[in-house]
Amino acid sequence: MTRRTLAVVSAGLGQPSSTRLLADQLAAATRDELARRGDDVDVRPVELREHAHDIVNHLLTGFPSAALREVLDTVTGADGLIAVTPIFNASYNGLFKSFFDLVDAGALADRPVLVGATGGTARHSLALEHALRPMFAYLRSVVVPTAVFAAPEDWAAGAADGALRARTDRAAGELADQIRRRPPSAGPVDPFALTTSFEELLGGRDH
Repeated sequence: MTRRTLAVVSAGLGQPSSTRLLADQLAAATRDELARRGDDVDVRPVELREHAHDIVNHLLTGFPSAALREVLDTVTGADGLIAVTPIFNASYNGLFKSFFDLVDAGALADRPVLVGATGGTARHSLALEHALRPMFAYLRSVVVPTAVFAAPEDWAAGAADGALRARTDRAAGELADQIRRRPPSAGPVDPFALTTSFEELLGGRDH
């Protein structure tokens, strides 16, 4: 059985949060899909509101706290990523963008990503294609075709088992496909790690 890690980033500001609810639903569907195909899945939720002060401090100082460094490593070292944000003014919220501004260049390259969003009306769903997908394309991630948006009416009695469930299951299947096409992640890459020994660096020199 292959072990996979799935990072689930939620940028909801309230508690409870419909954004976190959607993130959990997407994570559960993806976990179930991977498990059905024989993979063992470690789901690692990241609630950005819990790290808001550390995110701002990192933006100002250039140095992450130990807790934020662990969160960044969780996201960049996972086999797949689910990223969900509330939509404000036709785009992702500031907390969501600030966090991903801290991700090292190239750290999410070729990483399968499922994007989701919540908003007050279905019109806000356009932000998935106009804001979230381009951001992850810039990060060179592999964003699955189906993005999932949830409006208040999607959480009405019985509605969550209808169109929202269908979109969730389709997106989860696409993310599972992309994750299984790649070998399990070896974890985050340390940009400052020495990949060449001192002996190799000195090779061919007299000493």
